[in-house]
Amino acid sequence: MKKYIYISALFFIGNISLAVVGYGQSYEIYQGDTINRIDANNLKQGLWKIFNRTKNLPGYEPDQIVEEGSFKDSRKIGVWKRFFPNGNIQDEIEYSNNRPNGYYKTYFENGQVQEEGVWKNNRNIGTFKRFYENGQVSQEFNFNESGKRDGNQKYYYDNGQLMIEGDWSAGKESGIVKEYYENGELKAEKNFEGGVLDPEKTKTYEPKKPIKEKVEPKTPIANVTVEKNEKPNPSVSSKFNGDGYAKLFNLNKQVSKDGIFKSYKLMDGKWFKYDENGILIRIEIYKDGRYIGDGVIDEK
Repeated sequence: MKKYIYISALFFIGNISLAVVGYGQSYEIYQGDTINRIDANNLKQGLWKIFNRTKNLPGYEPDQIVEEGSFKDSRKIGVWKRFFPNGNIQDEIEYSNNRPNGYYKTYFENGQVQEEGVWKNNRNIGTFKRFYENGQVSQEFNFNESGKRDGNQKYYYDNGQLMIEGDWSAGKESGIVKEYYENGELKAEKNFEGGVLDPEKTKTYEPKKPIKEKVEPKTPIANVTVEKNEKPNPSVSSKFNGDGYAKLFNLNKQVSKDGIFKSYKLMDGKWFKYDENGILIRIEIYKDGRYIGDGVIDEK
């Protein structure tokens, strides 16, 4: 027996039409496509385009798409995309059962790729690349299934020249790690065992050619600052003034940043990132104000 759904109301918002149908169901028509469908069980299904009229994010127009992707029973699946206010893609992340799981790619606002890799079980695995905003590769890492760096690892200068190359085992330097000057000449050969440097086996080399004095960005410059909604633990008597050690919490009382700060900027420590459901999806580690890698999320 066929079941019929009758439209009880139809609204138009710009180039979007919203249909409210029987049994609590609804959907929208956008450029000829059916989107944003809610079924009889009040669950999100199919393709969704999230407009800024529901997010109210600064810099976006109300009818501008902020993110888009597919739902199955109100859980994110497949590739989801977020967008900058200028319309360029901010990131593309593959989801499974509402969690990031699979290939992902993030971008700078100018359209250049910022980072790409594979995310599984709350950690990076396999090949990982990070880029400078000028398009040059900054880091080429390899992660094992446990999310620890393993195998050949490379760092580059922003001119494309190799900076550091060596092997890691279970997240620690192992064997000879070579460092290079920006002109490509060998700078040092350092011997590690289990992440511990052996100074007696370290060799350093003076440059054969004059090196231009320049601040060498080891990684893309980060600016991880304290946000308005982040507060220190209220049980701690001392007041945080933007300098020194602090453990900060978000509005959900989850740890958001933990480390040493200078003028409210994270210099040495960890930045804990959560998705919209409050699930911890990433831990970024910073040293001297620069990103140096990801921490492993323990699933217990």
